[in-house]
Amino acid sequence: MDLIAIPGGSGGEQDVSAWICQQLLNAGVPESSIATDSAHRKSPAGGNTGNLIIRLPGTKKGPRRLLMAHMDTVPLAVGAKPVREGDWIRPASASTALGGDNRAGCAVVLTALLELLTQGLDYPPLTLLFTVQEETGLRGAKWLTASKLGRPALCFNWDGRDPASLITGAVGASNLSIEVEGIASHAGAHPEDGVNAAVVSSLAIANLQKSGWHGQIRRGKQRGTSNVGVIRGGDATNVVMSRVQIEAEARSHDADFREQIVAAWRAAFESAVAAVSNSGGRQGILTFTEEVRYEAFRMPPESACAVAAGAAVRSVGMKPVVQICDGGLDANWMTALGLPTVTLGCGQEAIHTVKERLHLPSYLKACRIGLLLATGAL
Repeated sequence: MDLIAIPGGSGGEQDVSAWICQQLLNAGVPESSIATDSAHRKSPAGGNTGNLIIRLPGTKKGPRRLLMAHMDTVPLAVGAKPVREGDWIRPASASTALGGDNRAGCAVVLTALLELLTQGLDYPPLTLLFTVQEETGLRGAKWLTASKLGRPALCFNWDGRDPASLITGAVGASNLSIEVEGIASHAGAHPEDGVNAAVVSSLAIANLQKSGWHGQIRRGKQRGTSNVGVIRGGDATNVVMSRVQIEAEARSHDADFREQIVAAWRAAFESAVAAVSNSGGRQGILTFTEEVRYEAFRMPPESACAVAAGAAVRSVGMKPVVQICDGGLDANWMTALGLPTVTLGCGQEAIHTVKERLHLPSYLKACRIGLLLATGAL
């Protein structure tokens, strides 16, 4: 409850990090074991703190394990006041989300270490990682200083609903920044002198939709999605629109197919620019940029962390549900850094909405799973 109530949207996680650090220090964790990296300085969004990293030597031999969660919430959850109603925690106000995404995950990870220390349990070398800026493009994980982690062999991330869920793969995504520069003219007196950037953009998007390269995309066994998310342009109704800026995305579990989607988008806009001319034969100009947000990954079911996570779920009386996710996770970048990571749930429901709530029995199951994985017993 205390953790949920701390404001800390993406880029503003410093107070959350400080609160977690204080709990660790109170439990006897040496200050020398606690560090932050410079992810916020590398992120284009800036921010007031980097990823929080706690590295402990353990009390028994074994491969190092890493437990992680992201500290930031969506803006709608900033200022939330949690209240308990039976088996649920919900926001007191109908105008905010809860922020259980992902303070519940942070609590699972923190509780695991606190229980190890208060109960005097043996545990292998252990790293805790609390990332920043997950909600704005996985930037904390992307800019993580992996050398500070101590080379963990098994990595577990908490972020989601069902504690029995084991997410062992996730989609990859690219952001597309598209600018169509047209030619301005007076829309009443000389419309023929202009090239309307909105017309060019509309033609491209319509062709993408018609040819099956927008929305749900299927080509044989290959699957992907694309979406126009933001369109900006125009100054006045009596001016032929001279510029349109579009922000879009392409996703697929297959990196090569995602690039095919991007190529289809580029070709559609190039064709549209070539198809629209003014009375003097002049055409618009296209600027098309792709940024890979995160790469897809898929973990073999026999991988050590997937096997350990499944065993922990079974130990608390649940049946593991292996899933592949169509959204991005910090695990995407962890895997890209050579640290394959399983993501488990912790009771979140209706995230990013004013109806968000946290299911306490599921959260407590997640805490038990986290403790089992931290001890290295499985």
